[in-house]
Amino acid sequence: MKKLLAIFLCILFPMSALAGENAYKIAYDGGSLPDAKAGTNMKLYIEGANIRLVRDKTDVAVIPAAAVTEISYGQDVHRRVGAAIGIGVFTLGIGALMALTKSKKHFVGITWDDAGKKGGLAFQADKNDYRGLLAGLEGITGKKAVDSETMTVKN
Repeated sequence: MKKLLAIFLCILFPMSALAGENAYKIAYDGGSLPDAKAGTNMKLYIEGANIRLVRDKTDVAVIPAAAVTEISYGQDVHRRVGAAIGIGVFTLGIGALMALTKSKKHFVGITWDDAGKKGGLAFQADKNDYRGLLAGLEGITGKKAVDSETMTVKN
């Protein structure tokens, strides 16, 4: 019975659909990637020994996991004033309530040194993928992610 069910599922759903895509949707926020602008949507793949950034099915960067020197994360919390103004034009009550809500943006930073080729980047991760993405990066690199809110800058 289990074999019959497995065959049925393989016919109904190809193995690639069952496996899923191991990519995370991100928005590049800045860093040392020469051909990328802030706000560019990309996919980040965590594969074997590499972290790969892809835009429009083209590799933008391939970072060896062993070269990663630091992973940092943080959240940018802001009030949804812009959205409230847009909604407030049509309905004053909902616009006022919207101004009181908050949204969080989840950012991740990676720095690396690949045989003297140093670099770094920051990107915004989807709120649903944020924790999984951090766990994947920590797992592949062996580095513990650092909360950027607790880091202090010394002059």
